[in-house]
Amino acid sequence: MTIARRSGIELRGRVARVRALVGRLRSDTSGVSLLELAFALPMLLTLGLYGTELAYMATVNMQVGEIATSVADNASRLGQTDNSSVTPTVTETQIDSVMAGALYEGDAFDFKAHGRIILSSLEKDSATGQQYIHWQRCIGDLDRASDYGPAGTGLSGKALAGMGPSTNLITANSNSAVMFVEVFYDYQPLFGTMFMSDPKFHREAAFVIRDDRNLTSGVTGTGGTSSCS
Repeated sequence: MTIARRSGIELRGRVARVRALVGRLRSDTSGVSLLELAFALPMLLTLGLYGTELAYMATVNMQVGEIATSVADNASRLGQTDNSSVTPTVTETQIDSVMAGALYEGDAFDFKAHGRIILSSLEKDSATGQQYIHWQRCIGDLDRASDYGPAGTGLSGKALAGMGPSTNLITANSNSAVMFVEVFYDYQPLFGTMFMSDPKFHREAAFVIRDDRNLTSGVTGTGGTSSCS
C-alpha cells in the first residue's frame, strides 16, 4: 500500500469519526435543562426578591396600622382602673408607658429610628363649642409634625372642625375626649432601592375615652419623656 493511499484512508477515518461525534452531540439533550435554567435564573431570582420585598412591605404596613390602633386604644383606657372617688387624670408616666409599648411593637423593623407616633387629645371647648387639641405627646426619631397642628390648635391659630379624613371627620362630645393617633414611618426596604424608592407609611386611629376623666387639667405629673418639641 502506497503512502498516499494510506493517508487517504486515515483522512476518511478521521472524517468519519468527526461526523459520528457531531451526530452524537446533535442527538444529546442532557444539558438542555441546565441551559434553560441558566437563562431563566436571573428572571426567577428577580421575581422572587421582588415578591419577598412586597410581602415584607405589606407586613410592616400592617404592623404600623396596629401600632396606631393599640396606642389609641391603650390611651383611651388610661385611668380606667382607678378606684378612688376622685375622677382620674392622665399622667406623664402613663403616657410614657403607652408610648414605650408602641416602640416595643416596632422593634422588629427599627420603628424608633425611622418612625413617629403623635398622640393628641381631641376635645370640645365648653365655652366656645370649638373642637381643639388639648394636649399632644410624641415619640420616635422621625422629624414629623401632626397634620392637624400642635396642642392648642382650634382655640388658637387655625380653626379645627375635627380630625381624620375630610369626608369623615372625627369630633369629640362635650365632657369627653377622643384619643387620636397619627403614625408615620419611613419604610426601610430589604434590598435597598432595587425595587422600592422611598415608601412612606401614614396610619391613623381614634378611640373615645372609656371612662370618666378629669379633662380640665390635661396631663398631670412631671418628668415625661414624650414631648413633641
